[in-house]
Amino acid sequence: MQRLIIKTGSALPALRERLGDYEDWIAAGLGEGGWRVVDATALEALPPPAAVAGVVVTGSPAMVSDRAPWSVALATWLKAAHAAGVPLLGICYGHQLLADALGGEVGYHPAGAEVGFARVELTAAAGADPLFGYLPASFDAAVIHWQSVLRLPPGAVRLAGNDFEPNHAFRVGESIGVQFHPEFSAEAIRGYLGLLAERLAGEGLDARSLAAYPDDLTAAAGLLRRFAARVRDGVARPA
Repeated sequence: MQRLIIKTGSALPALRERLGDYEDWIAAGLGEGGWRVVDATALEALPPPAAVAGVVVTGSPAMVSDRAPWSVALATWLKAAHAAGVPLLGICYGHQLLADALGGEVGYHPAGAEVGFARVELTAAAGADPLFGYLPASFDAAVIHWQSVLRLPPGAVRLAGNDFEPNHAFRVGESIGVQFHPEFSAEAIRGYLGLLAERLAGEGLDARSLAAYPDDLTAAAGLLRRFAARVRDGVARPA
């Protein structure tokens, strides 16, 4: 059974040259080898869901609402994998695409971007969740997104949010979406803030202020190891 990291985009070139790319950060966060990277943007073939043990979908500078052909094809595959009971973890763009594939709504956040460090708060439902139940009631996480899940998919359980972004995490069966970035280090998000300072200033955001924040991201990071353990231990699949 294959374990996949599905690549939906790349970090900014200057950051990628120094720190590696999204899939590298995710692989490090999962804490174990054996995860195969598949580049969805290149329309690289995906295996049948029956041959897959678990999937992490990366973030991307793309926008779900643009309906790029590769993104539409990936959404179709994710819907089939979800129906087959494959454990799925979507991060940022992956979170949004997963919600879209399962019948939710994705679009630009009406208040603009959420960038930098954010305090994320668990819902009451998260306490019983196999991945989120170990997390503190609130924790810091790296964030960088202009679009959001505006409406959760039917049957979804909301697991985390904050005043700006109510849908920071959700679960539908074995499919989980997180808007925040558990794979980002403080260095990575500060790198983004520096590189995007001019764009952010144009939107009324001060990159310096956004970067001046405690950088303990260990609670959010633990989500990846927890997901890897769940995939490794095996999850009951529909008959």
